[in-house]
Amino acid sequence: MKSIRLFALFLIILTLAGCGGSDESVDTSSVLNRGLGTEPESLDAHKARSLQAADVLRDLGEGLVMFTATGELAPGAAESWDVSDDSLTYTFHLRTEAKWSNGDPVTADHFVFAFERLIDPATAAFYAAFLIDVTALTAPDEHTLKIILRQPTPYLLSLLAHPATFPMHPGSLAEHGDNFARPGNLVSNGAYILTGWVPGSVISIRRNEHYWNNANTAIDEVRHHVTSQDNAEYARYRAGELDTTTSVPAENFAQIRADNGDNLHITPQQNVYYYGYNLSKPPFKDSPELRQALSMAIDRELLVEKVIGRGETAAYSWVPPGVNNYEPTVLSYASLTQEERNQIARGLYKTAGYSEKNPLQLELRYNTNDTHRKMAVAIQAMWKEVLGFEVRLINEEFQVLLSNIRAREITQVFRSSWIGDYNDAHTFLSILQSDNAANVPGYASDEYDELMQRAAEQVDPDRRRLYMEEAERVMLADHPVIPIYFYVSKHLVSPRVAGWGDNVLDYHYSQHLSLKAVE
Repeated sequence: MKSIRLFALFLIILTLAGCGGSDESVDTSSVLNRGLGTEPESLDAHKARSLQAADVLRDLGEGLVMFTATGELAPGAAESWDVSDDSLTYTFHLRTEAKWSNGDPVTADHFVFAFERLIDPATAAFYAAFLIDVTALTAPDEHTLKIILRQPTPYLLSLLAHPATFPMHPGSLAEHGDNFARPGNLVSNGAYILTGWVPGSVISIRRNEHYWNNANTAIDEVRHHVTSQDNAEYARYRAGELDTTTSVPAENFAQIRADNGDNLHITPQQNVYYYGYNLSKPPFKDSPELRQALSMAIDRELLVEKVIGRGETAAYSWVPPGVNNYEPTVLSYASLTQEERNQIARGLYKTAGYSEKNPLQLELRYNTNDTHRKMAVAIQAMWKEVLGFEVRLINEEFQVLLSNIRAREITQVFRSSWIGDYNDAHTFLSILQSDNAANVPGYASDEYDELMQRAAEQVDPDRRRLYMEEAERVMLADHPVIPIYFYVSKHLVSPRVAGWGDNVLDYHYSQHLSLKAVE
């Protein structure tokens, strides 16, 4: 039996990915080509943090639980589990037939090993906070795993479907060290194995013959193509080079919708697009008036209708609508007209010490993408018209932007987004707690932290909800971020792809898909 005590000490490390070649000797009729978006920063599940990395990792690995094609929780590496009456002890029963891609059995100790590494300060895992409510983990035998919580955690099962909580193969890490997640080295327990990675181009994965559910995995090979530009991705889809896209261009969206009919999938998504402030230094550290002025001067309705125009909704809260058992708190000025907001914004800008003679000097950083550029240009114009200052736009590759946000030395305002990892308000609110590694603006509020802690202590779901709603109200009044819009997922899916299911988490496992002949 192994037993560990888990604690909370969270840092961020962004690890650049390894590379490898791709085996092209595959019948393309059994190859699925998926648009991926930007390059994953790593396929080490404890170092990865991006949506793109998670999309690939869900194909390579498997947690105790997983999601169905339509977003419902389902057994994964564990075939069943029991929950104690006080909701503090979960006992998972692992599948006896579960194996790693090298044929080794998947055991409970492999989960213990992975959880130890996840919370080890030396790992500096971005998602270490996932285990903050776990006090002990035991493996009574090879196929039994027991998790003990310090307080009820209603979203625990969803956390255990996230790649950060997947098991790891100890022998692989011992043999390859930091290179264990590269092609040829990575031993995985999911439906696929990693066979190639050409940086900036494609990540190739092949069916894992040892996977417990291999008989129901239909596609032999999947290629995740790096496609950072929406227009270029759409062109590749039209040319038949991609079977699915990660997004859809904003330009001529109505025509794209008309041309693609049922192949276009638009679904509400738990994802907020926002601009973050660097709260560690001036001009935003001690100026809530300035932060509010910039937020109020943005015409969100105009952005979602004219700049994006693909079904997104303006964001006046931090938590998206539709989250289970939660009513988002909205910004205090949500009911005002844009002209009324502009008038107030000008007054706040002046109160913060800025004027035509003393304009704000500001840089806005965003990562390479057509939509992000258009958003930045539009907001640049709004700030110029309403407040009278020029903002310098800086376009950076995704990894460079993440590095600069982390360093905080040169970053003032930055584009980002947060995608809910589970269907609970906690996944959005927790990232702005002062000790959370995902708190990239550096927001620190004793009142906010206290309300979130009180929420975590509640057994009654309604009392928990009320504390979280109050926490959101406090945070929005401080304006540490500018929520701009709530996403919808937008994918083009080829008629030859079967099994695609729309869901609010926008998770699409390749093992749920199959390919069919199209006449």
